[in-house]
Amino acid sequence: QVEFRLDDDNVLWQDTRLVVPNDATLREALLTEAHISPFSVHPGSTKMYHDLKQYFWWSGMKGDVAAFVARCLICQQVKIEHQRASGLLQQLDIPV
Repeated sequence: QVEFRLDDDNVLWQDTRLVVPNDATLREALLTEAHISPFSVHPGSTKMYHDLKQYFWWSGMKGDVAAFVARCLICQQVKIEHQRASGLLQQLDIPV
């Protein structure tokens, strides 16, 4: 059970986290800022969710974060499975 409270300014909180209204534009802006700001540098969905959930709450946030990261073209291009495999290791000659 999730408990909510209204503060004196009629702002809705879930414990210490600000409740984000069901507004797709606002949520997309939050996700974008958390993902592509110079300070975050394209975190994966787990890190991004962990960072966001410290300050914000909305129903289905974890799924929204995962879907957002999955749509990021830069993240898809640099994922380890999309990188070309390196060649075999070569033994170095040890000077005697």
